[in-house]
Amino acid sequence: MEEITLEELRKWPKDSYKLIDIRDEGLVAYGMIPGALHIPMEAIEEGISTDLMNIANDRKLVFYCQIGRKSRELDDVKSLEGRNIYSLEGGYIGYVKSGTLDDSAREEKQHRAEESIRKKYHKQLFTPFAKACKSYRLIQEGDRIAVCISGGKDSMLMAKLFQEIKRHRQCNFELTYLVMDPGYNKDNRELIESNARALGIPITIFESDIFDAVDNIEKNPCYLCARMRRGYLYSKAKELGCNKIALGHHYDDVIETILMGMLQGAQIQTMMPKLHSTNFEGMELIRPLYLVRESDICAWRDYNDLHFLQCACHFTDTCTTCHEDGTTSSKRLETKKLIAELKKTNPYIESNIFKSVENVNLDTVIAYKKDGIRHNFLDEY
Repeated sequence: MEEITLEELRKWPKDSYKLIDIRDEGLVAYGMIPGALHIPMEAIEEGISTDLMNIANDRKLVFYCQIGRKSRELDDVKSLEGRNIYSLEGGYIGYVKSGTLDDSAREEKQHRAEESIRKKYHKQLFTPFAKACKSYRLIQEGDRIAVCISGGKDSMLMAKLFQEIKRHRQCNFELTYLVMDPGYNKDNRELIESNARALGIPITIFESDIFDAVDNIEKNPCYLCARMRRGYLYSKAKELGCNKIALGHHYDDVIETILMGMLQGAQIQTMMPKLHSTNFEGMELIRPLYLVRESDICAWRDYNDLHFLQCACHFTDTCTTCHEDGTTSSKRLETKKLIAELKKTNPYIESNIFKSVENVNLDTVIAYKKDGIRHNFLDEY
């Protein structure tokens, strides 16, 4: 299969080729190249894609993956025999990096992103952010908060929302925008730095060897990686004089965690809006996007033509949703699809899941745990 660069592709007439995104749904949800058609790699290899069959034979097919590696593996796929096929050099990350901005364009992009938070998406983004901060008392006078930025859409938006709420001057607190490099490849680190500059976020980067440490772990590497990341963030934040770290988990993460706990873990639990650290005295974890919907985050991202990094873990270069519970994108995506299916017959399903952990009736619970101690209804029957 021949490789083609973005520069070469842009010289072709648009009606002479079709750009095809072969990444999985978890990655596609974070953004696609404009005009591309999403056809998963598995559907192409198995020859079951009607979308592919409907593309005229005289059109060139240009495939892209995340970093330009998997798309080259389509060379000998039977369903593509006789077609004029290409692999996009650098993949989606290469496309994102190609949009490097000069100073004037960067200022314009930052202004547009901030203006959209204040006006177009104020109700969807800033209002629930401020509500969560007030309702759960996430920000208090004299706080020094480490805003932890992974490079993804959620943490980048969280940083901008913190800048906006600080501008209101209703509470005196300090912010440090903290980025940990657990072993990113050069392209991924450059993407984080580029996006931070474009959005006017003054990041502080520190390095760790987490990816190398979990590289040879066979059982639950994602769980270990997530726990280690949090420990490093706590440690660095405390070293910098912070008393809180802020993570970018949103409303959809919360309801997915609740449902996954029941279906996968046989327990009822939720992702709390704030937590005291058990290992770092005086430190606290807060989640100010707790009431913000993921669809609204995506809408803000797309409106501003922003392209963000995902987890980019050492194992796949594409892992996006390695959470503290050790779940990866496949389980998260499976739960997300289940909720979407249930919503078809019950439009309130998401808020009902969220409120279910606010309305626990202990009189009707067979057993529960409090501070690690198990209690049974028979104890007081």
